[in-house]
Amino acid sequence: MTDPSRTDPSTTPTAPARHISRTTLYFFGALGGILFGYDLGVISGVLPFIGKLWTLTSWDKGVITASLSVGAIVGALFSSRTNDALGRRRTIMVAAGIVIVGTLAASFSPTFTLLVLSRLIIGLGIGLSSSTVPTYLSELAPARLRGAMGALNQIFIVLGILIAFLVSYWLGPISAWRWMFAGAIVPAVILLIGLVFLPETPRWLVKNGQEEEARRVLASAHGNTVNLDEEIATIHEVIRLDTEEKPRIRDLFSGFVRPMIVVALLLAIGQQFSGVNAINAYFPTMLIGLGFATQAALLSGVLLGVTKFLFTAWVVFVVDRWGRKPLLLIGNVIMVITLVAAGLVVLNVHDTGTRGILMLVMMVLYLVGYELGWGAVVWVMMSEVFPLKYRATGMGVSSVVLWSATGIVSAVFPIISDPKSLGIGGSMFLFAGVNVVLFVLTKWLVPETKGRSLEQIELDLRARQGVAAKG
Repeated sequence: MTDPSRTDPSTTPTAPARHISRTTLYFFGALGGILFGYDLGVISGVLPFIGKLWTLTSWDKGVITASLSVGAIVGALFSSRTNDALGRRRTIMVAAGIVIVGTLAASFSPTFTLLVLSRLIIGLGIGLSSSTVPTYLSELAPARLRGAMGALNQIFIVLGILIAFLVSYWLGPISAWRWMFAGAIVPAVILLIGLVFLPETPRWLVKNGQEEEARRVLASAHGNTVNLDEEIATIHEVIRLDTEEKPRIRDLFSGFVRPMIVVALLLAIGQQFSGVNAINAYFPTMLIGLGFATQAALLSGVLLGVTKFLFTAWVVFVVDRWGRKPLLLIGNVIMVITLVAAGLVVLNVHDTGTRGILMLVMMVLYLVGYELGWGAVVWVMMSEVFPLKYRATGMGVSSVVLWSATGIVSAVFPIISDPKSLGIGGSMFLFAGVNVVLFVLTKWLVPETKGRSLEQIELDLRARQGVAAKG
């Protein structure tokens, strides 16, 4: 028997069987960012304690920090396949489960080697999550709110970092570094439970023949702001265009898609080579090396976390008004100025207290620039620029590259910042130079995507490249 709702879209029920507020939808969709942020930030509080306990070298510290990134690379490599097979929602649920297992292992690790392996497992879940959550949000949000919803994911990332800094400071006096790791279990469990009750994205549902459910999700997520028939028709049109050819990874680097993979990879590499995770992971260690006491250094980390959170929250209100590209460029300018100033402070100010305070001020201002641009905008744009056919694959490739860049910075920074190498001052100058290059490349290559639906971005891209729809 034919289902009339499939042949006459206008008769399809539009009210969801169970109403889910958009606040709830986006809250749990972005909660994966807390996992990302907490596990990035917690190592900064752990390193001062295990460094002494296990007599770690600079190389050892880099390996422990970078092991999360290595695991994340593997997770990102599998994200495309799991996204297509399981859907966005179930992929994030799997990621949360993996993080829980890895966190328990890290919390009980008795040796350096087992801690590295545990961090690899955590990274596997983070890699799956970090490449899927932005896609999940971008496919649920209306075009007018998509930038803000993507920035919401970044808010949760920096909130996770802030929570990690606060937990580290709170547990620092009793050297409870194992409990610092264990804190990640809380957001992972909340995320896992919350996603049980949330829907899959409408684009994945339509692609997999579940149009009625896709309509319900659109009505629940967009309210009265969307014409369901037009939205579903547009999704069908893009799916039709995308299925005319069999998807191949190599197609990301050819034809009309190539300019977008270039932009995505520039954003992915630039976000990490800007130096942010050297600051996130090693700032307390840097201050201790400059003469600060451990608790004072951990408190400074909390101040950095508060700065990241406040300015990321502010970006939510401007990303869809100011645009993505201007924020990236403004961020680069601020980061260059503050990194140069930080390098001059380290090399020319010799009083320990004054030097530490000036470094803290420069790093706070540096993070203002980062969160204005490269923090919030990168994940938004990477999820926007790819056609539906390549969105999961493109996000997977971009995440692999991003995590590879994270691993390189995390592993190399303890070595290059060693006084026998460039030192902390020289490292600041190096990152400043990288940000100058990023400014030029962004000005030249990165397009503006604000205020346009994902389908409009793809159809316009096809038209510019002469790959118009037929039939």
